[in-house]
Amino acid sequence: MTDMTRNRVLIVDDEPSIRMAIRRFLTTSGFEVSDADNRSSALALARKERPDAIILDYKLRDCTALDLLPQFLAIDAEVAVIVLTAHASVELAVSAIKEGAQQFLTKPVELPTLLVILNRTLDTQRSRQADQADRKKESRDVLDPFTGTSTAIRQLASDVEKIVSTDRPILIQGETGTGKGILSNWLHRNGRRKQEPFVDLNCAGLSKDFLESELFGHEKGAFTGAVQAKQGLFDLAHRGTLFLDEIGDVDLQVQPKLLKVLEDKRFRRLGDVKDRFADVRLIAATHHDMNNLVRTRAFREDLYFRISTIVLRLPSLRERPEDIPALADDLLARISHELGRSGTSLAAPAVRALQQYSWPGNIRELKNVLERSLLLSERNEIQRGDLRFEQPTSEGAAEDTRLTLTEVEARHITRVLKEEDGVIDRAAKRLGITRNTLYYKVRKHRIALRKNVSADATDSDSRA
Repeated sequence: MTDMTRNRVLIVDDEPSIRMAIRRFLTTSGFEVSDADNRSSALALARKERPDAIILDYKLRDCTALDLLPQFLAIDAEVAVIVLTAHASVELAVSAIKEGAQQFLTKPVELPTLLVILNRTLDTQRSRQADQADRKKESRDVLDPFTGTSTAIRQLASDVEKIVSTDRPILIQGETGTGKGILSNWLHRNGRRKQEPFVDLNCAGLSKDFLESELFGHEKGAFTGAVQAKQGLFDLAHRGTLFLDEIGDVDLQVQPKLLKVLEDKRFRRLGDVKDRFADVRLIAATHHDMNNLVRTRAFREDLYFRISTIVLRLPSLRERPEDIPALADDLLARISHELGRSGTSLAAPAVRALQQYSWPGNIRELKNVLERSLLLSERNEIQRGDLRFEQPTSEGAAEDTRLTLTEVEARHITRVLKEEDGVIDRAAKRLGITRNTLYYKVRKHRIALRKNVSADATDSDSRA
């Protein structure tokens, strides 16, 4: 029987015996039923009771179903309408469906059959409403990966626009917390496979055996504890997208099997001898320097080439401080909505403090700082004193000891360039290096320069 929260039905028919028979049958089946025999009373009941379904006779004394359908849908676009007629034809059915009817049945209809169709129609209606609610929630919960106006983020948006419709493998590079998962989700939702599954796995810290079982699945008895067969992520992501976060951490012994399924679209579950087919679009992400992993033989070169057909780099927050106000406003609005604190804003000194902080955890850390500040403050406007950072924001603050020397150098150069307003000569002098060396390091670390500075760099290179 249909869900008791969705059981209001309006019967519209000008034959009393038919109305009574249907009403009595549906009432005993658990529905709340009302009925009308003309246009005006039917519309009045539709407005008052907002039924979940309407059983509508095609031909009434004062109108037809084609007249009433648009008016019912104007009252409630989600109402399910089932049209009954004693004079069925293909043309009539097509017209009714075009006007928004979900079903078109010929009289006389068996009441048990009508009940089955009504329940099925309401189930479809609820599924559609749930999907719409999920999509709205998803669009509300998922950040826009291109929020901001910085050169770096605009370049990323331009690059993504060119490749979003491709099915080729994509490698997303960026520091921890820059939003690699957000971008991968956006690529799926806006790509060719958006109607198919999106399956993700963070590979960091996973053992060889566990990772193999997660990716490829296993058969019953394949190893101790395998009490039943299990589908792998390649099974689950078939025809859709598989996102492997921190792919640089994949065990060396698993990498050949990963390469094989990406090249041949075939794999075997653990303990099985049968090949399985998987058509999967791969998106991978890492915070590692993949070239260094290849050089040190911690990652297979052939697999690296296979997953890096397209490489996208997410800039750190330090490289795009001008984007922090917009990101903070967006995050704060989402957090405020979740906590029931709508209308919260950031004071100007708080915004400046956010822009001056080094953000080792990037967007993820920004979200944590804002959420903590909102929870600990009762004011609608967050002040500078409400912000609790993990690291001091003063000049010369200690760098996160988890950073590599390469990352420390990139951060220091970025900071000096910012403090010297992008003037290469002054920045090079402070760093104790030549202009050409600074240009080399800027290119090496992919540090975004202002447009006029970039032009200056070209001149310098040509003179060199």
